[in-house]
Amino acid sequence: MIRKPIVAGQFYPSDEKELRSQIDLYLKKNIIPQKVIGIVAPHAGYMCSGRVAGEVYASVIIPEKCIIISPNHTGHGKPASLFPDGTWETPLADINIDSDLAKDLAHNCSIIEEDYKAHTFEHSLEVQLPFLVSRQPKLSIVPLTVAHLNYDACKKIGAAIAKTIKDSKQEILIVASSDMNHYENQETTNKKDRAAIEKILNLDHAGLLQVCGEKRITMCGVVPTTIMLIAAQILGATKAKLIKYETSGDVLGDFSSVVGYAGILII
Repeated sequence: MIRKPIVAGQFYPSDEKELRSQIDLYLKKNIIPQKVIGIVAPHAGYMCSGRVAGEVYASVIIPEKCIIISPNHTGHGKPASLFPDGTWETPLADINIDSDLAKDLAHNCSIIEEDYKAHTFEHSLEVQLPFLVSRQPKLSIVPLTVAHLNYDACKKIGAAIAKTIKDSKQEILIVASSDMNHYENQETTNKKDRAAIEKILNLDHAGLLQVCGEKRITMCGVVPTTIMLIAAQILGATKAKLIKYETSGDVLGDFSSVVGYAGILII
């Protein structure tokens, strides 16, 4: 199965040269990248979230294999949809699915189902790929798109990801694709996002789901982030680091209705 880009020319440039130039602009050159277990990276249009995405990706040594977990914005497909084989096209390069790793992940978790439909029009995984492949030309991926699952399901998927990575005996990065709070004013969004980020920095995956529900924090990738944190803790993560946070208001100058973006390393 070949997955064509659906937001090239909208969320990021469709022209290869222009896209490389834009990504180079966002990737900070004075950062020494480090080995990490997982990251949280935003998925808005690069004009709004590119500065945060660029700084987090510049901070990380990208291995040749990544498991990318994104939220399902469209409602299409299965609750936990794995793109099992084939290629994802980007303006920079075609990226192969690691079908063996995908097969192992599906085998390790009955909740995860092979399903192309959820990925067909989902932007939040796609927008990570130009940054990833620009930092790692030999990249292969396992794409997983998830609906709003409960904590028990998150634990099962997180444990399956950790087992799959352990069993593979390979260096594999887990990417959680998420924006933060949506469409409230700057002050409210900053306050809500601080509450969610605090839970992530404490590696408190149960607390993250809880605080987003209780405080109505519209963090679209709360489930991918929860799953990533669970897997990362099993794999030995002991700390997290906030690399950059800002809102669309900080970029565009309109603070009346903003979206928050956070770049976080799980180490």
